[in-house]
Amino acid sequence: MTGTSLDAAGLRGRTRELLAAHPPADTDRLAFLQARFDAGLAWVHYPEGLGGLGAPRSLQAVVDAELEAAGAPDNDPRRIGIGLGMAAPTILRYGTEEQKRRFLRPLWTGEEVWCQLFSEPGAGSDLAALGTRAVREGDEWVVNGQKVWTSSAHLARWAILIARTDPDVPKHAGITYFLCDMTDPGVEVRPLRQITGEAEFNEVFLTDVRIPDSRRLGEIGDGWRVAQTTLNNERVAIGGMRLPREGGMIGPVSKTWRERPELRTHDLHQRLLKLWVEAEVSRLAAERLRQQLVAGQPGPEGAGMKLAFARLNQEISGLEVELRGEEGLLYDDWTMRRPELVDFTGRDAGYRYLRSKGNSIEGGTSEVLLNIVAERVLGLPAEPRTDKDVAWKDLAR
Repeated sequence: MTGTSLDAAGLRGRTRELLAAHPPADTDRLAFLQARFDAGLAWVHYPEGLGGLGAPRSLQAVVDAELEAAGAPDNDPRRIGIGLGMAAPTILRYGTEEQKRRFLRPLWTGEEVWCQLFSEPGAGSDLAALGTRAVREGDEWVVNGQKVWTSSAHLARWAILIARTDPDVPKHAGITYFLCDMTDPGVEVRPLRQITGEAEFNEVFLTDVRIPDSRRLGEIGDGWRVAQTTLNNERVAIGGMRLPREGGMIGPVSKTWRERPELRTHDLHQRLLKLWVEAEVSRLAAERLRQQLVAGQPGPEGAGMKLAFARLNQEISGLEVELRGEEGLLYDDWTMRRPELVDFTGRDAGYRYLRSKGNSIEGGTSEVLLNIVAERVLGLPAEPRTDKDVAWKDLAR
């Protein structure tokens, strides 16, 4: 590889070579995505052979712009967001070479959808208290337990899973991280109907599910540290997504304001201006955070972005309902659906208002994230933790 091949001009050249060899208009979508991955243009900052070229992360925009201008297909990132934003960076950091080569390509192309088996009915905000057990039998682990709030489990082939492998040590120390095949015997997915009428979430029951030790990610008992990589990336993926100006929730309400002058009041005008500015500040802060990630792994700053995302979505959607008055309460589709992705902007104002209530829960509750920001960003004293040195089996549940 020449020294210039990793600069913007070199990546443009590589992208044009890909387009010449696989014209988007004449190439099957999946075949094009596979060729893009193999050319190292999927995520250019990943290593060679794993969809990247070891280039600076910032140069991904150069590749994406060339492909978009040529009408090339993308990998539908919203549909496979859990795989892209959470599973992939964790596998890259902790996976074996065999695991990286097995999972990253079909993950990126969307051939295999991923979900996250973390939260449990008794371990949501206090995730480290999880009770799903994994017991080793030879070269396999036998897993039993229940997970909840699992987005896309009804679509997923694979899951990132944390389970308790040692109940005799404090709760953070006895957890191990696995890659679970959702088609294995003993995995049962049940829908959870939400206030919107949809069932994008699920509960997952694991009954004597056998996972080979070769699908363990990281060391035995080190699952909590591995999971932090997942969680930090998740918060950045949720709160730090790339948006154009007036992207996200602020777009529809701004559009209504411009097109419906009869709905305007002075009070609503002042509130809209305030939220518009806050949405723009959040968008620019997210851009800055992504630039900081070029130099390393995401840290606790992502918790702050995710906090702002949840609060803004809820305040903006509430303002939109008020602006529209009685029609803002209308919601024309209460059908029990199993969506592949969440569409905030293509639905009614009533849907946006209801769905945004989940933003302060998913990806870590706002209360937990406030503690993370206080302790790890601001350096404030930690809350007393009386269970820190107590074996998990001795904790009250």
